[in-house]
Amino acid sequence: MKHLITALFALAFSFGAFAADETPKWLQTLNKTKGLIGETGIAGFIQSSAPAYITGDFAEADRPEKKPFSANRNGYYDKDLKWHGGYFKDSGAFVEGHPVKMLLGMSYGLGQLIMIPLCLLMIYLALVKGFEPLLLLPIGFGGLLANCPLSGVTAPAMMHSGVISFLESGVPVMSAGIVEPGGFLYYFFSFGIDTGIFPIMIFMGVGAMTDFGPLIANPKMALLGGAAQFGIFFALFGALGLAALFGADYFGGVDPVKAAASIGIIGGADGPTAIWLTSRLAPDLLGAIAVAAYSYMALVPIIQPPIMKALTTKEERLIKMPPLREVTKIEKICFPLVVLLLCAVLLPSAVPLIGALMLGNLAKEAGASVVRISDTMSNSLINIITIMLGLSVGSKLACEKFLSGTTLGILALGLIAFCVGTAAGVLMGKLMNLFSKQKINPLIGAAGVSAVPMAARVVNKVSLSNDPTNFLLMQAMGPNVSGVIGSAVVAGVLYKLCCN
Repeated sequence: MKHLITALFALAFSFGAFAADETPKWLQTLNKTKGLIGETGIAGFIQSSAPAYITGDFAEADRPEKKPFSANRNGYYDKDLKWHGGYFKDSGAFVEGHPVKMLLGMSYGLGQLIMIPLCLLMIYLALVKGFEPLLLLPIGFGGLLANCPLSGVTAPAMMHSGVISFLESGVPVMSAGIVEPGGFLYYFFSFGIDTGIFPIMIFMGVGAMTDFGPLIANPKMALLGGAAQFGIFFALFGALGLAALFGADYFGGVDPVKAAASIGIIGGADGPTAIWLTSRLAPDLLGAIAVAAYSYMALVPIIQPPIMKALTTKEERLIKMPPLREVTKIEKICFPLVVLLLCAVLLPSAVPLIGALMLGNLAKEAGASVVRISDTMSNSLINIITIMLGLSVGSKLACEKFLSGTTLGILALGLIAFCVGTAAGVLMGKLMNLFSKQKINPLIGAAGVSAVPMAARVVNKVSLSNDPTNFLLMQAMGPNVSGVIGSAVVAGVLYKLCCN
C-alpha cells in the first residue's frame, strides 16, 4: 500500500510539472527529431551558398557590435568598420573568408551533387579499368567524402570563447579559447601536405623501390629525362600568360610568378614534388595542383600512347636496343651519395626531396644490414602515406575548390604541359639518333616524365604492341628515374628563384 501511494504521488507530480510547461526530458528529445530534416544530405544538396566560415558572410545577428576593432569568433570590424568574416584556427590565428564563385553561377549544393558522380568515375577508373588504383581510389574516395553535405570531414579546427587581441597589423588573434575539433581529412591535410612531410616520405619509399642501375649503366639517358622537363617550363609560361590575359587576381590573389612556378611542376607528372613546391609558394592553389598532378600521373596509360605513336614511325618503334651492362654493387651504393653531395653543393634548396630519395635508394642497395629499413620504406611506410596523401588530395575535390575557372585553367595547363613533356622526351630521342652510332628507340623518351615506374611500363607496352619480342622496360627506366631527379632539381631552382 505504501509503494502504491508513492507511485501515485510521483504520477501526480509528473502531471503537475507537465501542466507547468516543464516538458519531460523524453518529450524534449522526441521534439528534436522534428529538426533533423535540416541536417540531412537532402537539405545540404539544396543549400544555395557555402558555409559561412568559408565565405565570411555571417548574418548581422552573428557579428559583434559594429564599432572599430570589435570582434567575436566569426570575425571583426576594422578601423573603417569594414567587416572581415572568417574563423579562428586552433592555433588562434584568424583565417579570413573569401567569396565562393561556383562555375556558371551554380548553387553550392548543386556543385556538391555534381562532384559526386565525378568522384565515382575516378573510383570506377581505379577499380574497373585499373588506372593507377593505389592513387585514384583514395583520391576519388576522398573527394566523395569531401562532397557529402554537412558531414564536416574537411571542416577546420576552430577556436572560440577565448581572449581576442589585435596585432599592430590590425589582424586579430585568439588565445585561451575552446577548440572545436575539425574533420579527420583536415588533420591529414594539415599534418602531411601543409607541412610538406608526405612528399618527403613518399620520396623515401620511391627511392627504396627504384633501381638506378639503368641510369648508371647508360648515363646519357639523363638527357631524355631532362628534355621531358620542358613541359614544366611550358606550364610555367602558360600560367604567366593566363595571369597577363585575365589579370593578376586570376589565381585568387596568389602572386602570379609563384603560382606559375607551382603549376609548372604538373608538367613533370610528379605529384610529391608538385605538393612540396606548392605548399611553400602557393598554398591556396594546393588542392587544384595536387589533383591535377596526381590525376595525370594516374592517366599516363591513356595520355602517352597516342603521343608516342604520333611522333614516331613504325621503323623507329621497332628499334631494338642492346641489353644494359651489369652495374656493380659499389656503383649503386656510391651513386646516391654522389648525387646528394652534388645537390648539396650546387642546389641546397632541393636537398629535402633529393635527400629523401637517395636515403631510400641507399637503404635498398646496402643489402641485408639495413633490410628492415628498406623494407619498411618500400612497403608499409609508402603504403600508409599513399592512403593518407590520396585522401588528403581528394579532400580538395570539394566543389568550392574544384568547380571554378581557376581550377579548370590549372587542369588544362597541366594536361597540355604533360603532353608537351612527353613529346619533348620523344623528340629528344629522335634527335639523339642523329648523333649516336647505337640507335635509341625514341619511345623511351616518353618515360622521361616523373611518373615512375608507370611511364616506363607504358613505353614497354607500346613497344610490345609493335614487336612482341622488343622489351624496353629496363632501357626506359633510365630516363624515368632521371626524370624524378630532374623534376626535384627544377623544383629546387624555382623555389630558390621565387623566394628571393
